[in-house]
Amino acid sequence: MDAPEVLSASARTLHTLPEDVPDLSAMRSWVGALLRDLPEDLRLDVLLVCTELASNSYEHAEGPRAVRVQRHTDFIRVEVDDHTPAELPQLGESRLGDCRGRGLILVANLSRCWGTREFAGGKTVWAEINA
Repeated sequence: MDAPEVLSASARTLHTLPEDVPDLSAMRSWVGALLRDLPEDLRLDVLLVCTELASNSYEHAEGPRAVRVQRHTDFIRVEVDDHTPAELPQLGESRLGDCRGRGLILVANLSRCWGTREFAGGKTVWAEINA
């Protein structure tokens, strides 16, 4: 994967995730390169949100999957698409057991807002992190 340019304000870019085996390291490298001019603490918050949303798409949904990053002057928006519309995430709950379900709590605490939207045959889970 070629190193992307720094993502400028009001720009949006897409990264398609592998179908079966998550390559979250490659996704994190891609996002980190896009936002390399941001302060490290902000970049790490965005990377954690991206990782959590992408991980959830592998654990709880079907592919294909994609990550979008959109940079605005005062926030970064992260969106992860999957193709399981009926499985909307619930804050603090997991069908995988009591030891799970904390990832979206992290997302909610790091983000100024987050949510979901359905599209034909799938959903997008998104979060916005103050810049």
